[in-house]
Amino acid sequence: MSKSEVVELPVLDTGAAVSCCPPITAGELSQADAEKMAAMFKALSDPVRLRLFSKVASYAGGEACVCDISDVGVSQPTVSHHLKKLKESGLLTSERRGTWVYYRVEPSVVAAMGQMLGTMS
Repeated sequence: MSKSEVVELPVLDTGAAVSCCPPITAGELSQADAEKMAAMFKALSDPVRLRLFSKVASYAGGEACVCDISDVGVSQPTVSHHLKKLKESGLLTSERRGTWVYYRVEPSVVAAMGQMLGTMS
């Protein structure tokens, strides 16, 4: 998987989650499923990215302007770099409005990650 490759995951019109991968307890992951999930978890493994993701996810209205979430202790170019990585991994979507970019969490992808991890009993 190249560094600039965007991971394609299912997006639903109905709002319900579609698992990209079987639950981890269901059996061994295929190479393709492992690569999809690794890209998302890798994007979240950086503390700055995790904070940015959390800020977007918890922002009122479900979307956040980059101007409202950039205070994470790093420079603006670094914030843009991390937001780009989150977007490339499929965790965020964005829309440009004038000079600002608004980010949203991709709920079906996050639900698929949760379903893949599942609960161990």
